[in-house]
Amino acid sequence: MAVKIRLKRMGAKKSPFYRLVVADSRSPRDGRFVEEIGTYNPLTEPAQVKIDEERALYWLGTGAQPSDKVRYLFHLEGILKKFHEQKVQK
Repeated sequence: MAVKIRLKRMGAKKSPFYRLVVADSRSPRDGRFVEEIGTYNPLTEPAQVKIDEERALYWLGTGAQPSDKVRYLFHLEGILKKFHEQKVQK
């Protein structure tokens, strides 16, 4: 099973709100997921990002692949840097 960390769209028409979820790569965008690890609201200024860092690092460690936008959000929050530092220490 290939696991991905991606955005699940929520909210009303023309006012998107996203949840960061860990899901099987074969499931649809807004379909079944394994775990919710954060939220992202692009409409606020600046955009609101809340990520459970501990769970994100766990899933990256088990081989979950982040989507392009999730990778960018992880980069902004400093999660990718911590993940790479953990890998170097092992």
